[in-house]
Formats: sequence, C-alpha cells, structure tokens
Amino acid sequence: MSDLTPQSQPLPATDTPPELPRMGPPPFCFQPAGGAVEGPAFPRLVKALALLVTVGCGLWLAQLWWQDQPVLHSRSAGLWFLAAQAMISCTAWFIVVSRTRLDSTELRQRWVGDKVMPLADLAYGKLIRVRGLEWLIAPRLYVRTLGGKFAVFYAASPELRSEFERLLRELAEFRRM
Repeated sequence: MSDLTPQSQPLPATDTPPELPRMGPPPFCFQPAGGAVEGPAFPRLVKALALLVTVGCGLWLAQLWWQDQPVLHSRSAGLWFLAAQAMISCTAWFIVVSRTRLDSTELRQRWVGDKVMPLADLAYGKLIRVRGLEWLIAPRLYVRTLGGKFAVFYAASPELRSEFERLLRELAEFRRM
C-alpha cells in the first residue's frame, strides 16, 4: 500500500529569518560629536533643593514623633506620614542620580523607570528651555516617534544641550525630505 500524502522535505536550517521589506520612511541616523554624550539630568541647585526638602520634611516628621504630637497618635496617620516621606525621599534620590545619555542608537535617561527612545524611530523633537535660567530649570527635550510614543529627557550639561540642538536640526532636515 502506498501513502498518498505528500512527504514534506525538511527545510534548510537558517540562523536568521528572511528580511521583510521596510515599510514607511527610512530610519533616522545621528552620530554625536565625539561619540556618546552623557551628563546629569538636573542642575546642581535642583539636586540641592530636592535634598534640602527631603531632609527638612524628615526633620519635621522626627520632631512630630519626638514631641508626641496628636497628629501621629493614630496608626494610619503615622503610616501616611511615613509613606509621604518615603515618596519624597525616592523622588529626591532619582533627581540626584538621574543621568541622560545620547549615543548613535538611542536617547536614555536613568529615572524611576529608565526612559529609552531609539533614534531611528524619531519623528519630531523640541527643546524646551528658559534661556538664562538653565541653572534652575533643567532644559528638556520632548521627542516623539513615528508610532506616536513620546518621552521627555532632561539635560543639565551644556554639552548635552548642544548635542540636543544639533540632533533636532538634523532630524528636522531629515524628515523634511
């Protein structure tokens, strides 16, 4: 008896699947001057203010605790005060340690959840800053991808800001085609 079912031949093994044609506009390419550029996300004064507020709130909470204030007599009130202090401390910590990095493939900022944006997908960007007050208000780069995803990256260092400006000029020229 013969089997009428066609026998399938094994396909040759390949390491990579076949490339699909790219749909949409070509990817944006950018090379920072001197390689990757990295700097603090927030100015020193902002970091100092964040630490000052955190320490001040912690001292105030400790003073309430030591003076046995009625506001802390209930268990839930004390927990709410501690939760608020923990949130303030966590935010201050991330303000102090946050760094922004721009390399040839992506924008990245260390934060509570690291922010990452691939440069190849960038569609739009805008640098938001208050000239003359960069020492107090950190300039920020607003970027959006072709798919609509957006992110904001802070930059306190002048080198990073100048690279952001160059990135935006090149992106505007590239997307103008």
